[in-house]
Amino acid sequence: MVKAVVGANWGDEGKGKITDMLAQKADIVIRFQGGANAGHTIVNHYGKFALHTLPSGVFYDHVTNIIGNGVALNIPVFFKEIRDIMDRGVPAPKILISDRVQIVMPYHILFDQYEEERLAGKAYGSTKSGIAPFYSDKYAKIGFQVNELFDEKALKEKLVRVLEVKNVTLEHLYHKPLLDPDAMFDTLMEYREMVSPYLCDVSSYLYQAIRDGKEILLEGQLGTLKDTDHGIYPMVTSSCTLAAFGAIGAGIPPYEIKKVITVCKAYSSAVGAGAFVSEIFGDEADELRRRGGDGGEYGATTGRPRRMGWFDCVASHYGCRLQGTTDVAFTVLDVLGYLDEIPVCTAYEIDGEVTTDFPTTGRLEKAKPVITVLPGWKTDIRGIRKYEDLPENCRRYIEFVEEKIGFPITMVSNGPGRDDIIYRRAL
Repeated sequence: MVKAVVGANWGDEGKGKITDMLAQKADIVIRFQGGANAGHTIVNHYGKFALHTLPSGVFYDHVTNIIGNGVALNIPVFFKEIRDIMDRGVPAPKILISDRVQIVMPYHILFDQYEEERLAGKAYGSTKSGIAPFYSDKYAKIGFQVNELFDEKALKEKLVRVLEVKNVTLEHLYHKPLLDPDAMFDTLMEYREMVSPYLCDVSSYLYQAIRDGKEILLEGQLGTLKDTDHGIYPMVTSSCTLAAFGAIGAGIPPYEIKKVITVCKAYSSAVGAGAFVSEIFGDEADELRRRGGDGGEYGATTGRPRRMGWFDCVASHYGCRLQGTTDVAFTVLDVLGYLDEIPVCTAYEIDGEVTTDFPTTGRLEKAKPVITVLPGWKTDIRGIRKYEDLPENCRRYIEFVEEKIGFPITMVSNGPGRDDIIYRRAL
């Protein structure tokens, strides 16, 4: 069976933990989009890890971890991640890389940095990982698939042609040093040596795996609200963050995705710019940020303090609907145990009208939250494994959210560890 683990909101929902947990019974875990611009935080018996490109199944000997064709593969960063986890005692993971995946080129990272500098106060809040320039080149058909590294003559010719255009922009827009095709070719030869043992016709491999009845997890990056088409455009990522893209980014038929596990936080957080209706500020935000996650709410890639807010039912219903959710994993619920009362955003007020429909960006930026306040449970819920053992007000909170978003909450995460999970229904 193929299951997708994806985010309902801005990212940072806890997908890494859920994937890591489900990988115990999986054969294959696949990253199908995005790059090293966001991190998945995982806590297990090896320690605490922030993975950026590695699939979250790398901590299991029995799992084959795959980088799908939809990923933006930064080869040096990817292999540094492998070395880093192995240096901390993790056995060498089983890894396959699609021979159709495209490479994040060194100049993609430079262009990302230069454009954020140029935009200054109007910047997008990029992680400067080269993602937007990478996907721009991919769809302009001037990117480099990893298989192109093995035809040296064609590669040299293409580099000259592509860098000629890049150098015009560097010289006349950014006023930065020019790129040397020969030096870039040498770098790509180093990349070839690193990546060649792992290359595979992934779509063929997965075709056979599905026929053999293997358990496959598709691991998404970020969440619905950062999707290029359906998110808070233009403050979005440059790839499709929806489960539907898992079929394309991995190379499988769409009808094979049988379960879509959409991860929602019990409150809201976001890294980067863009509309955030339920956002809170000041001491209230600082306290939630300090208590949040495992060690606080800070970006796994950037280290930036996350913007904080109360649970947003409007955004979460929309996020779950677009993902095609079959199951909701409700995470970091334990964090809210310090509150006497817990505000929840249940609707938006826009130009005097109240709506529960998630609007396009222009209207979203005018939206004000309509808040319902629920009683807190004022106790630590970590360690609880049965739903009926949760405090009554905690169960009321879960059931209130479930009713408002309209999708079943089947898993409740009440701590950072792999075993800190309550199942309300078997997957």
